[in-house]
Amino acid sequence: MPPEISYPRRKTKPCRIGNITMGNGHPVVVQSMITEETRNVEACVEQIIDLHKIGCEIVRVTTPTLGEASCLEEIKAKVNELYQDVPMTADVHHQGTKIAIEAAKYVDEIRINPGLFVFKRHGSRGAEIGSEDGDMRGRTEENQTSVEALRAQLAYSETEWNEELAAIEEEFVPVVESCKKFDRAMRVGVNHGSLSERILITYGDTPRGMVESALEYLRICEKHEYYNLNISAKASRVPVMLQANRLMAERMDSEGMNYPLHLGVTEAGDGQYARIKSTAGIATLLMEGIGDTIRVSLAEDPKNEIPVCYEILQATGLRKTQVEYIACPSCGRTKFDLPTVLNEVRSATKHLVGLDIAVMGCIVNGPGEMADADYGYVGAAGGKITLYRKRDVVKTGIPQEQGVEELIGLLKADGVWVEN
Repeated sequence: MPPEISYPRRKTKPCRIGNITMGNGHPVVVQSMITEETRNVEACVEQIIDLHKIGCEIVRVTTPTLGEASCLEEIKAKVNELYQDVPMTADVHHQGTKIAIEAAKYVDEIRINPGLFVFKRHGSRGAEIGSEDGDMRGRTEENQTSVEALRAQLAYSETEWNEELAAIEEEFVPVVESCKKFDRAMRVGVNHGSLSERILITYGDTPRGMVESALEYLRICEKHEYYNLNISAKASRVPVMLQANRLMAERMDSEGMNYPLHLGVTEAGDGQYARIKSTAGIATLLMEGIGDTIRVSLAEDPKNEIPVCYEILQATGLRKTQVEYIACPSCGRTKFDLPTVLNEVRSATKHLVGLDIAVMGCIVNGPGEMADADYGYVGAAGGKITLYRKRDVVKTGIPQEQGVEELIGLLKADGVWVEN
């Protein structure tokens, strides 16, 4: 059984992507994106299978042209033939109506970017406001006034606004109908760095602009009775990503919408900082009850993203995917080499997914701080250790060199041990 959580999850509609369902109380879904060129069918098939084997539940494939869209049929068929059905998403960007319609024949989900889907420019207005507005950092009152004046000068007339909304609907409805026909899902995926000219001029390079951009497409979907949707609002800066997703949830609620949200910090980079940056954004929202599927976007092999996703879900108590080890940071009271002992315990028990095991250096804080653990391994004086079952002492005076063996014996006696 998953651990109880003390914060309410945002209630959403279910969104079904192949054999995976997100939202509506289902576990948070892990996804990633392959890096192989879509026309290299064999390489794509291999990478999709590799990602799915290590826990990626939805795999996204870039689909920039009709040529790549037609490759999806062969990719999907070969994955099924060599392995099993894997939920796949076609990532469609610029002027993607025909591309998305073709892709919907073969894959389980279409991702469209509202900022790029209908690519219509009115002179140089977008460039002007974009260079002036930026991301609001370092803005003085004088600069803000200047930007607002420029935005007013460049503002779309009601006629221009309605013309562009009509153009969006004309281009977008065939994609909606194709998804309905083939029973496909859709992600409306907004990026902070690719808002349309009209949205940029009207709302600026802001979380509100991201939200308004997505809502326009959601309203069209609902107008045409299509609801198998999920939404993303991604940014490369954590504060923008947080604000955009909170506002997205709030605005959807106000309009009677309750679609699942896909979380991620886009273009996070690589290495430790990218992992921390992604965790700061994703975990914060998950702890607020927001988010139904996640991706950690690393400038690395996409297989490296999957462990980070699962560790975020484990840490937030949303999915139990590994043993939870509780261990003190060690101090002068520690009765053994804690890092070494922790590694020994982990090596012996890491396959027992679902258990919480504590390794504590001394009796002073150990029993209290490990109270939520299923089992405890606690240092005692004279080179001995004490084993606990939850809060209860099971055995004392165990020589340290026999500690792991005795722990395994306890797990076997309790019927929770399985052979690795």
